[in-house]
Amino acid sequence: MIDTTASPKTTSTLEPAAQDLEVVPVRNYGRWIAATASILALVGLIGSLAKNDNLHWDVVAKYLFADLIFDGLATTLWLTAAAMALGLGLGTLIAVMRLSTSPVLYGLANAFVWVFRGTPLLVQIIFWGYAAALYKYVKIGVPFTDITFLQAETNALLTPAIAALLALGLNEAAYASEIVRAGIQSVDHGQAEAAHSLGMRPALTMRRIVLPQAMRVIIPPMGNETINMLKMTALVSVISAHDLMSNIQDVYAQNYQVIPMLVVASLWYLALVTLLSIPQAWLERRYGRGTAQAGHVSPLQRMLGGATGLIGRKNKETGR
Repeated sequence: MIDTTASPKTTSTLEPAAQDLEVVPVRNYGRWIAATASILALVGLIGSLAKNDNLHWDVVAKYLFADLIFDGLATTLWLTAAAMALGLGLGTLIAVMRLSTSPVLYGLANAFVWVFRGTPLLVQIIFWGYAAALYKYVKIGVPFTDITFLQAETNALLTPAIAALLALGLNEAAYASEIVRAGIQSVDHGQAEAAHSLGMRPALTMRRIVLPQAMRVIIPPMGNETINMLKMTALVSVISAHDLMSNIQDVYAQNYQVIPMLVVASLWYLALVTLLSIPQAWLERRYGRGTAQAGHVSPLQRMLGGATGLIGRKNKETGR
C-alpha cells in the first residue's frame, strides 16, 4: 500500500522554498563583448574623423548655418511636404481605382503605376525639367482642332521647382497607391458589408470605416516613404531647383571644398530625418493601439529600463 499522508506535508515543505528562489537572467557575455567592441570601433572612427585635417572643420562650421544653406533647407522642406501631399492624395485615389470593378479605372490605375514605378526617379526629374524640348507650349482646348482656351510657354509654366514637385509627387503616388491598397485589403471585408447594411454609401464607408482601420498598416511604410522623400529631393539638383543639395553644389563648385560641404549636407539631412522619426513613432503607437506591436519597446528604452530595474533591486537589497 502507498502512504498518501506524506504528500501534503511534502508539498507544504517545498512551497516556501520555491517561493524564496530568486530568478537570475542568463548572462549573455558574448553580447556584451560584441557591444563593447562596437562602441570602441565607433569611438575610434569618430576620433579619426575629428583629427582628420582634410575634413576642414573650419569650412564646415562656416557654412553649417549660412543663409544659402537655410534657403536650400526651406526649398527641401516644402518640396518634401508638397510632394508627399500630392503623392498620398493621388495614391489613395489610384489605390481605390485599382480595387474598382470597372475595367477602365482598373486599367488606367495599373498603367499609371506601371509607368511611374517602372522608370527611374532621376529620369523622371530630368524629363519634367526639360519638358519644353517636347512641348514648347502647354495648351488647353478641343482635341484635334485649333480651338484653344488657355496657352502658356512650357518654360514659364514648368519652373525647376514645379518640375521637381511633379516628378517627386507623381513618382510617390505610384508607390503610395500600393501601400494604401495593401492597407485597405488588410481590413476585413465584413466591415464594409456591415456599413453597407446600415445604409452607408461606398465613398462614406471607405472614408469613415475602412481607411481609419487601414491606417495601422499604412502609417509605418508611409513614414518611411516621407523620410525617403526628404532624401530623394537631393536628386532635383540636376535641374537646379535650389534645394539644399543644389546650393551645396554651387558652393563647392566655387571653393572646391567638396568633402566639407558634403559633411554640411549630411549633418542637415541627419537632423531632419531624426526630427521626422519622432512624429512617425508617435503615429505608429497611436494607430497601433490594441495590437501586439503597440507594446513594442525600443532598444534604448529596454536598456534604460534594465538599468533602472538593476538600481531598484540593489536599493531593495540594501534597504534604501
